[in-house]
Amino acid sequence: MTNRRTLLRGALLSAAGVAVGAVGATEVPRWCGWDHPPLGGGYAAAADNLSAVSRAEVSVRYYVETAEPVVAFTFDDGPGPRWTPMVLDALDAARIPATFFMVGRNLDEHGELVRGRMGAHEIGNHTWSHPDLATLDLRAITTELTRTHETIARVTGRVPTLMRPPYGHLGGSTLLAADSMGYDIVLWSDQMRERRYEDNPAGQVEAIVNAVRPGSIILAHDVGAKRRLVALQHLGEMIAGIKARGFRFATVSELVALGDRGTGSIS
Repeated sequence: MTNRRTLLRGALLSAAGVAVGAVGATEVPRWCGWDHPPLGGGYAAAADNLSAVSRAEVSVRYYVETAEPVVAFTFDDGPGPRWTPMVLDALDAARIPATFFMVGRNLDEHGELVRGRMGAHEIGNHTWSHPDLATLDLRAITTELTRTHETIARVTGRVPTLMRPPYGHLGGSTLLAADSMGYDIVLWSDQMRERRYEDNPAGQVEAIVNAVRPGSIILAHDVGAKRRLVALQHLGEMIAGIKARGFRFATVSELVALGDRGTGSIS
């Protein structure tokens, strides 16, 4: 005879199945996972705060659609004392520009690493403390971006116009914050795979050199674990290989200027 516990368990499972069917399986992580959306923020891109909307669209760019053989290197999470000077040295030696998406607290602590060295390069906003913005509401995201915006202006004299969300995670409130602050959002089309090539730096070089296409935006990091060196110690080889394929380098904003701003992006 079926006992009471079995009946109860069956009823709960049945109810859960009906609920999942009603809202879709993709809703389950909202109930059970780490990414439960905060009240008034998270996933809704429009309805939670219309007063934050100042533009008809926000650019979210993976690459630039252009026929010109131009690519952009980007470096996230710095500046930091271990790898940022090495990256700047490699770029200087190759005489190419790049875009650095800086974490505000790192710039606040290590501003001396980049003072006087960013003339050829672009600086973007990568938040103050590197949280997952998809889990924050509009107020928290705006605070993260504003603190970094002000620190970039104070330390470098620049006014950033680009931001990159940590981990590439986007929630609706991120779009609203970017809109209200006049930012365009930059993601990437190619990236360093240090874990995959940890014991094969030549493979990492080859993968990047072969992957780039006109308008590629390439993700690297100038802060992090020692495995970053699989890419960073071989930037010169990557740059030489990409140049040998007939490409030149630009900052992200320079690359965007070559293409149609309404193509290759999500609005």
